[in-house]
Amino acid sequence: MRMTVEPSYSPSSTTPKEELEWHQLPKHPLFTTTTTTHTASGNSVSRNLLAYDGANRLYLWDSKNNHLHRLSLRLGDPDPTSVLAASPSKVLQTDIVLDFEVNRISINRNGTAMLLFGNERLCVMYLYGRTSKKDDVNLICRTISVGSQTHSLGNNDIRVLEASWHPYSDTHLGILSSDSVFRLFNLAVDLLEPEQEYYLQPAGPGRSRNASSMCPVGFSFGGDHLWDRFSVFVAFSDGSIYVICPVVPFGSLFQCESLLEIYNDAHTFGLMSTNSVATSNATYAISWLEATFPELQNQEIEGDSLSFSRARAYAVFDASLVLQGPLRRVGQSGNEDSVGRSAECEGRAVSFLYNSVSKDSILVTAWSGGQLQIDALADEIQPVWSVGSPPRLRLDSRDDILGLAMICESIACSRMEKLDHNAWLGNPPPLLRLAIVDLALPRRAESGYNISLFIDTLMPERIYSLHDGGIDSIVLHFLPFTSQTNGKDDTMRTPSVHPVLNTCQNGSASEPSICGFVSLSDSFGYSWIVAVTLSQECVVLEMKTWDLLLPLSIDMEKKNIQSVGQSNERDIQPIISKELLSGPKEVLVPWASQSLRAVAADSIEGRSTLHQYFKLFHETYVEYAHKR
Repeated sequence: MRMTVEPSYSPSSTTPKEELEWHQLPKHPLFTTTTTTHTASGNSVSRNLLAYDGANRLYLWDSKNNHLHRLSLRLGDPDPTSVLAASPSKVLQTDIVLDFEVNRISINRNGTAMLLFGNERLCVMYLYGRTSKKDDVNLICRTISVGSQTHSLGNNDIRVLEASWHPYSDTHLGILSSDSVFRLFNLAVDLLEPEQEYYLQPAGPGRSRNASSMCPVGFSFGGDHLWDRFSVFVAFSDGSIYVICPVVPFGSLFQCESLLEIYNDAHTFGLMSTNSVATSNATYAISWLEATFPELQNQEIEGDSLSFSRARAYAVFDASLVLQGPLRRVGQSGNEDSVGRSAECEGRAVSFLYNSVSKDSILVTAWSGGQLQIDALADEIQPVWSVGSPPRLRLDSRDDILGLAMICESIACSRMEKLDHNAWLGNPPPLLRLAIVDLALPRRAESGYNISLFIDTLMPERIYSLHDGGIDSIVLHFLPFTSQTNGKDDTMRTPSVHPVLNTCQNGSASEPSICGFVSLSDSFGYSWIVAVTLSQECVVLEMKTWDLLLPLSIDMEKKNIQSVGQSNERDIQPIISKELLSGPKEVLVPWASQSLRAVAADSIEGRSTLHQYFKLFHETYVEYAHKR
């Protein structure tokens, strides 16, 4: 069995390594006791009391004793028995008394702080650093309350709807509240006052909207793709999705190569555009980039693709960000259709997930009726400001920005403007409907289902849904930009849905019986999922990854059907298929020849056209070769 090196513990840990005993994770003493992790309540709430730091440390919150267990893992060969855990496990206790029940935990990027969220309140527990030791196993960790002045406990309290660590910072925490305000806290600077506040003012898509439909239900930070990394996606209960961009944590680090890509794009397709609106939007974006990352303007990072740039605190003084949306969906005819809930979805939106797969930005909305609505961004996100609406700034004695607050309103545009998605015109990117997935849950509750969404740590095309009936695996076989297709509908394979764990009893699921879920993976390409039930039973399942995205090919002309285990040399597939050798089927003719004759080679339009050709050539041929 292949073993990994045991991870180091906290400096305060004195347990000798030779005293540790290694058990299969489901047979660890923590899970073989008869205690209960969580007391099932009458209300169905979304729970996840497991977290994984990516460095072989698994965390489990014990709701009965109000402390955190830390288990050191060893990941071996790809089978459930190869996931081992060390005993005794560490017990981390808070140094304050928690006055709320913890329903969800999540760990920050470098694995040093744990978010404890529940009953619409939250705390952050520091796992290392300022800790005190009770004995060799038990540690007392510093625990803080975030934004206690904003999220008060009164009759008119502001509830926390969702909280998440920022993917590009170890200290920034994003919080979405019931007052439709998104706040970004920097825990290294201020625990009470947010670093950034965005007051979300959504507009109805051409129809009246009641108060319940305007309630936000979740948000997600964007992934590592162009302006997505500076975007925050917000979903409302009616299924409408909005975007605010750019949002960057002060002091966070970004790769200079990625910054140069969007910086050059704004110059090429924005400033050189003949449209005054595009020029104005690109000018604001370039000014923001140069002020936030001064190395771009000084050209200090050109040619150094491995360097990083730290974001400065900056805000445009005469403009606030636009709440872009609601994002509309593009139909098969190329026109935009309605926004929000599809006819196949029932109830209200309960959770939301952003997923980045290569060039594709995937948005998944879970509905209380048991359906998943999967869309992809059909165009790139670009920043948009509303001129004449200055932000409110909080400055120090040297006039450096400590915090800012913006009122982000959505701008209504005409029907013709919505159909025009050329670069830098300020129109929200449209959505392309990929699929509606019905989870076929066994019962229909009056209040609906609480569905949580997770991304596979090894294969981003796979999404896990955690609900009252268990766990399902949804694999996306078609993605509009990463799939080599010719645009025909017959190439769009529907997602495959497989039940991974069924917790229903007698065909019904009265209460959620799973209180913890996490996805594990190692550097050798193996993947597992770990689930913990209310009775503190642990389930470890090996997940297949390599052949999930390969399409099933059936030869209808073959007369003899062989049984399993039989083979024929003529049936052996070649290492490289003929379709792969023939290259992309799509021919690059983006513009008609008549329009090209009127473009001068040395003009701005001519250089822009040439740049477009090079970009399309690179995406269609060069990246095709690298992917294959």
